[in-house]
Amino acid sequence: MAAAPPPLERAFGITNIKTRVPFLLDADEADYDAWRELFLTHWQSFDVSGHLDGTLLPANDDDAAWKKRDGLVKLWIYGTLAKDLFKSTVKTGGTSREVWLRLENFFHDNKEARAVQLDHKLRTQEIGDLSIHAYCQELKSIADLMANVDAPVSERTLVTYLPNGLNEKYDNIINVIKHRQPFPTLEQARSMLILEEERLGKPKKVPSHKDESSSSPKGYPMWPQQQFNPWKQMPLSPHPQPGLLGSRPQQQMLVQGTHNNNSNQPQPTMDFASAFNTMTLIDPTDSQWYMDSGATAHLSNTAGSSNTEDSSPQ
Repeated sequence: MAAAPPPLERAFGITNIKTRVPFLLDADEADYDAWRELFLTHWQSFDVSGHLDGTLLPANDDDAAWKKRDGLVKLWIYGTLAKDLFKSTVKTGGTSREVWLRLENFFHDNKEARAVQLDHKLRTQEIGDLSIHAYCQELKSIADLMANVDAPVSERTLVTYLPNGLNEKYDNIINVIKHRQPFPTLEQARSMLILEEERLGKPKKVPSHKDESSSSPKGYPMWPQQQFNPWKQMPLSPHPQPGLLGSRPQQQMLVQGTHNNNSNQPQPTMDFASAFNTMTLIDPTDSQWYMDSGATAHLSNTAGSSNTEDSSPQ
């Protein structure tokens, strides 16, 4: 079985550095620290990090093997730079360490101004359309960038900034986070917010409306409901005749109104006749009034005596 090649020789087997560092370093994205961490891990695994920190020097000016490896490291760096950043850092000749230091100075210049800018972004970051997980990750990324420019943010301060960019629908859980003892960590606050996000995302239950026909016994149809209209006018006699006491009050008002004004006016209705027409045994169109001279003096709309036992005239 053949022995494994030395690490320095294995480095030349990397034909596409983007499979190890899966994004381009851009001056506007502020992802230098993530790019740097990936590169250092990759170089250490192939024992070529000495080309960057200056510990691996050429044996002499004609050390071809060292120049070959150093050129490979330079290709790795240039292959992961965005076009604009590549133009700002490339120079003819030079070593991989010189390129590395130019990039480091480019991103670490004006640390104070950058720290102020990042602190403002951390305070004013809003959730927008992001999920709770993505929003918390964005705040943590900003805090990591501030640590890289010597302006670290404590976890308690980060949790304090967390509610600033949330929507009003999270007000209840925000109050719980602020008053919880002991004060929650970032992971605990994020878990509480994620649970609240899931609760708010559930569809609300809509009360079901039962059909009216479902209340009727099975197999028995419901009678159609009829709405009683008390203002429905019953037909009056075309030629009302006055009784013993005269015309009914409604008819009297109708006659007077007809004599005084021939115009159409609201007609009084016979409310009780309309309401109880199914319970009446007499003709509802009979407009006469009759005197009941029985023992109880009251008016009745039936002719004759109210005493059925005595047939003598009263």
